Amino acid sequence: MRQKAFQIIGVIGVIISVVIFIKNPSFLTPDKLLVFLVFVFMIFKQAIEMLKRFLPFVAILLVYESFRGIADGLNSRVEYMWMPAVDRLLFGGTLPTTTLQNWWWMGQTNWYDFLFYLPYMLHFVLPIALAVYVWKRIPSKYWQLVLSYVLVSFIGFFVFLGFPAAPPWMASDLGYIEPIHRISSDVWWSLGVKDFPSFYNEISPNPVAAVPSLHAAYATLFALFITYLFKSKWRFISWIYPALIYIGTVYLGEHYFIDELLGAMLAIAVFYATPHIAKILQHAAKKLQNKYRLRTPNKQRMGYFVLF
Repeated sequence: MRQKAFQIIGVIGVIISVVIFIKNPSFLTPDKLLVFLVFVFMIFKQAIEMLKRFLPFVAILLVYESFRGIADGLNSRVEYMWMPAVDRLLFGGTLPTTTLQNWWWMGQTNWYDFLFYLPYMLHFVLPIALAVYVWKRIPSKYWQLVLSYVLVSFIGFFVFLGFPAAPPWMASDLGYIEPIHRISSDVWWSLGVKDFPSFYNEISPNPVAAVPSLHAAYATLFALFITYLFKSKWRFISWIYPALIYIGTVYLGEHYFIDELLGAMLAIAVFYATPHIAKILQHAAKKLQNKYRLRTPNKQRMGYFVLF
């Protein structure tokens, strides 16, 4: 009877969550996704099991988001010129953002603006969705996936801390580069959010966390894991997602091309390094476990949880 009640609560929770999102669109952050997943797994009587696996992952992402919000306050020297200089060097003296906006921006939102912005909104959604799938279908690879995203996130944080870098729209607003339109604000205006700057500051408290682009890094990791874990020839379609991120964030005025390139390179490096790091951590965990067993009487031992 109790399980039936929890299933009903799960169904009601899912419906309410969807209705709230439709009426008040917002960024799908890890905390919101965790609440939604709890309701979903309550329906299938697996909420506790899901929390055991995903609470550490989501908690680490939330800690990263909190750290990211203070990074700009710890280093006030913001870089405005290096990124556009590199982009101009790579693209014959012209900013790719300027080129793309000259081609596509018509002064009002078009369907392709939403097409480019949708992947940007899925920044946390697709990695967590992939983590759910891997947990259920390929559990041996779950912690490798989680470790990859955690490493990318915290490497990104330390770079943001040492090298705060402004995105194109901010550099343009402050007169460092030519006029760049922040198309994201028009997309949200079309969705009913009239004060986009205030809304954005609430969900992304550090506006100078542009290098490397973690949107590019997360998307690249997503496609790398899809390509690695699945054998179907259709797995390569997953690269459409990072391609839309690479092009879209530059076009929307959120990133320079070099931000995207460095984010993708970070993801590739972490992807190939993670299995080796996992082995090192596993070996260290086993040594600690053996040391504990030698020092602790059987009756006092507690169970150990090895991540990898």
